[in-house]
Amino acid sequence: MYEMNITLDMPFDAALDKVREILMANHLGVVSDVDVQAIFKNKMDKDIPAYHIYGACNPKLADRVITAEPNAGTLLPCNFIMREEGDKTVVSFMDPVAVLGLSEAADVRAVAEEARTMIERAIQQLQD
Repeated sequence: MYEMNITLDMPFDAALDKVREILMANHLGVVSDVDVQAIFKNKMDKDIPAYHIYGACNPKLADRVITAEPNAGTLLPCNFIMREEGDKTVVSFMDPVAVLGLSEAADVRAVAEEARTMIERAIQQLQD
């Protein structure tokens, strides 16, 4: 599978605060934010519930990937989405093993496993 997800029983803004806090505690910072809801409204005048694509990164892991295979930066950062579903928020994380597994470099695949462990730990903490 290409992703791992969880549904949080809280509105989008509260969920975003919690996700950011837990990611930081697991050494993953949010380095990018694409507001799909705003883009759809602005470009197509289409209204959708809150939907953001975020990039999460651990600079030390990213450095190892880029050092091992410079062009593998095209596979970074680890993306995750958050989308509003009624009064709940769905959080879906890209599986770094699925994406970084596109590389044949053993060092890149090792980083993917470490990143997956970080994300799985964050998901577990979000469930608590």
